Amino acid sequence: MNMHSRAAERPLLSLKGISKTFPNGTVALRGVDLDVYAGSVHGLLGANGAGKSTLIKILSGAISATGGVTEWKGQKVSFSSPREANDHGIATIHQHIPLVPTLSVLENLFLADDGLWRRKRSYLEEFHAICDRLQYAIDPMQLVADLSIGRRQMVTIMKALVTGAELIVMDEPTASLATEERELVYRIVRHLSKTEGKAIIFVSHFLDEIVDLTDEVTILRDGVAVLKGKPTSELDVDKIAETIVGREVAAMEHRAHDRPQHVQTGGTPKLELRDLHSPGKLEKTNLTIRAGEVVGIAGLLGSGRSELLHAIFGADPNAQGSVLIDGKPMPRSVPAAMRAGMGLVPEDRNAQGLIPQFEIWRNTTLPSVGGLTRPGVLPSRKVEFDRGTAGIRKLAIKAPDANIAVNQLSGGNAQKVTIAKWLDADTQILLLDEPTAGIDIGAKTDILRLVRELAQTGRTIIIVSSEFEEILAASDRVLVMRGGKIIAERPVAETSEHELVVLAGSEEPATTVA
Repeated sequence: MNMHSRAAERPLLSLKGISKTFPNGTVALRGVDLDVYAGSVHGLLGANGAGKSTLIKILSGAISATGGVTEWKGQKVSFSSPREANDHGIATIHQHIPLVPTLSVLENLFLADDGLWRRKRSYLEEFHAICDRLQYAIDPMQLVADLSIGRRQMVTIMKALVTGAELIVMDEPTASLATEERELVYRIVRHLSKTEGKAIIFVSHFLDEIVDLTDEVTILRDGVAVLKGKPTSELDVDKIAETIVGREVAAMEHRAHDRPQHVQTGGTPKLELRDLHSPGKLEKTNLTIRAGEVVGIAGLLGSGRSELLHAIFGADPNAQGSVLIDGKPMPRSVPAAMRAGMGLVPEDRNAQGLIPQFEIWRNTTLPSVGGLTRPGVLPSRKVEFDRGTAGIRKLAIKAPDANIAVNQLSGGNAQKVTIAKWLDADTQILLLDEPTAGIDIGAKTDILRLVRELAQTGRTIIIVSSEFEEILAASDRVLVMRGGKIIAERPVAETSEHELVVLAGSEEPATTVA
């Protein structure tokens, strides 16, 4: 794309001062400007919570903007539904692939049309025409459930072309793909933009693919476009990382006096991983963690960070290798992990970490009910209530009383419950998967402070977070994951948020694992 002629060219899509405030008062966008041109790939970046997802939902017609103007081909528009956006020529490929697994490829492509089997021949003709355009072959009658993730991604791209889209928004299209599948997506993106003249908005955390694939870059931070339509040729990975973070981050001061002495000088291993791996998810991992140590795992979506925690906890039935606690091998099951003093706070707290309809006290005591019970005797409700109330008090969970159902709590307080339920069990090892995701800054601060306090009592903690600044604040050392393996290790005192962003978002960085 010839950038010097941009001034005379009309954008295909132009956003002017787009803002969004949700009914609960959350301000997600604060006057975002964005111009997207036909025949170009526009990279859209930003840390979690920067406003990318909200902007995409507005573009796709899923939600409406609070303020600002959207112009499509020079005309003001406002989309009230995804169907209306599609009718105008804007298709969105969401991060979680929205296909019907029990239907065939062909049925999924033309699902929005009526009378599929009455016009099967014409659909097949259009299907083969699209395959010819993309130089890509796939069986139209194969069930989507039987396709690899990469092939499902290709079906979503084909579905966008069926709608006649002129602008395709791709939200993290390569996050869960293997290397060869990512290369296929890159080839298709280049073909659609350069050969067919489509406009592409490409959302990604992988900085190297942004540099290699896009023509322009816009970076959001705290709901504002802090870098707008910058030619990618004028950027590099370091500059992009610095802009995402919002400052040039110096190495964070490591306050040794905050860390237990045995962690500083080396102590007895509490948790050991020996060749722990899971086919297709996690490569062989060896790791030793001491009592009282907090190890942060920095990685992007699909890096294998959650898979590592599940393998350690015995929640992955396909995982192989050894997990040792205090030098003794642990049987590979969740009950065995809990008996050995291990607890997992999962990323999806509502589906995996809580029973939302249960009261707060009942949720906080679930892992320790066995310890409150005598053989042949039901657990005492008073004992359970007292234990649960103590957890509520310790974590400053805001609720009228302990009998409130968890589904009536705010996100931050519900997350505190998922942690509180492990405090009264004999838990010495805590695995925390995105413990601060989707909660307010006050609750985040409380949880990070609690992590440090628990480490002071000798508990061993592994914390996964997309917010690398939080990892630096809570951890003693940081492991960086990509592609299902640990690619780098850094003491907190010797790294920075900037470096972690670069390591996690760049292909094949120098591997330095202690």
